[in-house]
Amino acid sequence: MPSPHIPPIVLAFAATDPTSGAGLQADILTLSALGCHPLSVVTAVTVQDTAGVDGVMAIDSDWIIDQARVVLEDMPVAAFKIGVLGSVENIAAIAEVVSDYPDVPLVLDPVLASGRGDELSSEDMVSALRELLLPQTTILTPNGAEARRLVQDEGEEPEVGGLDECARRLLAFGCEYVLITGTHENTPQVVNTLYGPDGVVRSDNWERLAGSYHGSGCTLASAIAAMLANGLDVPEAVHEAQEYTWQTLSAAFRAGMGQYMPDRFFWARDVDEGAGEE
Repeated sequence: MPSPHIPPIVLAFAATDPTSGAGLQADILTLSALGCHPLSVVTAVTVQDTAGVDGVMAIDSDWIIDQARVVLEDMPVAAFKIGVLGSVENIAAIAEVVSDYPDVPLVLDPVLASGRGDELSSEDMVSALRELLLPQTTILTPNGAEARRLVQDEGEEPEVGGLDECARRLLAFGCEYVLITGTHENTPQVVNTLYGPDGVVRSDNWERLAGSYHGSGCTLASAIAAMLANGLDVPEAVHEAQEYTWQTLSAAFRAGMGQYMPDRFFWARDVDEGAGEE
């Protein structure tokens, strides 16, 4: 007989990644590893490897709406996770869909460029994201560079430093929380800071691991969505998701010639050095 238990269901809007290191495939791996059932809406199709992105083809926005509406009318969703959006039209379509579910927490990972620096969002897309999605966002998860770009006006030079001010301005756009990650900052340890309406909620320091990783931001945002879907409040969800993400990075492997892949199923590997030995 089928089990009566239904795992928490999370809907991810994101672009595909043929390597499964980032994007929609990374979301699916992470959500599955953390006990959730992932639903997926494809926003764009990419040509990429572990080194970078060579091409992006946005899906028609009507297809975005249709993909989402069909599954949302069929299954109860406990959280939304949003990654690469593909176009201004897609941002408007997703904003329209999620506006019908104001009680469902929304985790937005503002992927503006690939790890190599390949551009993934135009200035018009950044503006649309600020105007249409940030007011509906439960938690935004930019790195320092993304946070600075999100608050700068078109044509302005990005500011150096001032992440506290960036967070304040991002919160003013309407999101409830902002988690700014310190992976791109010049600090001995990675410092991730969660901001809320009253300022800093928590700040966590993590050992800075050697190398670069394909899909670390996707992993963190999806892990937060999974924790929220499992009933944790935002500060606790953020901490647990960081712990999980750091473990995936410490167990990362180099499958190709570019960045390392986070191992989302690190806990399922046999890491006992003595395993099989008498």
